[in-house]
Amino acid sequence: MKKILVTGGAGFIGVNFVKMLLKQEPDIDVFNLDALTYAGNLGSLHDCKDNPKHHFIHGDIQNDEFVAKVIHENQIDGIINFAAESHVDRSIHDPDIFIKTNVMGTLNLLRNAHKFGVKRYLQVSTDEVYGSLGSEGMFTEITNIKPNSPYSASKASADHLVHAYHHTFGLNTVITRCSNNYGPYQFPEKMIPLCINNMLNDKPIPVYGDGMQVRDWLYVHDHCSAIWEVFKSGNTGEVYNIGGCNEKTNLELIRTLLKFLDKPESLITFVKDRPGHDRRYAIDAGKIMKSFGWKPSVTFDQGMEQTVKWYLDNREWLDNVTSGNYQNYYKEMYADR
Repeated sequence: MKKILVTGGAGFIGVNFVKMLLKQEPDIDVFNLDALTYAGNLGSLHDCKDNPKHHFIHGDIQNDEFVAKVIHENQIDGIINFAAESHVDRSIHDPDIFIKTNVMGTLNLLRNAHKFGVKRYLQVSTDEVYGSLGSEGMFTEITNIKPNSPYSASKASADHLVHAYHHTFGLNTVITRCSNNYGPYQFPEKMIPLCINNMLNDKPIPVYGDGMQVRDWLYVHDHCSAIWEVFKSGNTGEVYNIGGCNEKTNLELIRTLLKFLDKPESLITFVKDRPGHDRRYAIDAGKIMKSFGWKPSVTFDQGMEQTVKWYLDNREWLDNVTSGNYQNYYKEMYADR
């Protein structure tokens, strides 16, 4: 395939994927479609602007006619859909946009992929569609879907649409479900960059509940390499879990960051837990490891050190994205907790 449409390619994971693809696959034209909402940042793509293989398109996957035009006029061979509203807290506050983007937007992509004969469609999903785990066990690809937030419900709905388009229309689809990502270019509404930003400014670190919620942490570059393997070689109609094999409580994670930045634990501030907060996620990535020989390339400590270094080296980027509306959002989310 020579022409790949990457949706959401100005967001956190999408940016890292686009950069990887341009570096690794010089024969592929990357059509980068992004609506440039608050989490999309063209500044993150500054080093791609002169690459003749990178074609940025400003637009919204909610617009069916626009999506059809992009796919048809550019003769797109494959689609990788990163475009999504992705923050659980925002979905609790305002679920409507999550349905519009994550469900209706996905439907528009699938409908036009089928209409114009796209050869491969990959849906980037999340382990949150599975719900919450107890103290033992891991999510596998056959774990029942049981989403617990408006965000995860919208992603589960999108996954069902992808499966339906494969089963009903024969569209060549694959789905990836990843654990929590971290790394460069992540918008600081998410836990790790929010904590780093607060630590750099000696501000309190808000910790939901008792801080003992467990997540499996996956370095974004490892996630991107896994997605590309599944896109190239995954069995049509199947799901592939992608995990970092790094289960940590939120408190463990925060203390690791405090250590790297030489900041005191007195910055930790416990706040009221969010509604329906899932206690534990853990991914069994055995299928993708056995299928393609993929495995995480960095340890948790290595990935965290690289992430902290990136934010320290890119303070201007961080300052730019934390100005304006971000400050209003931060106050709304945490001021009364």
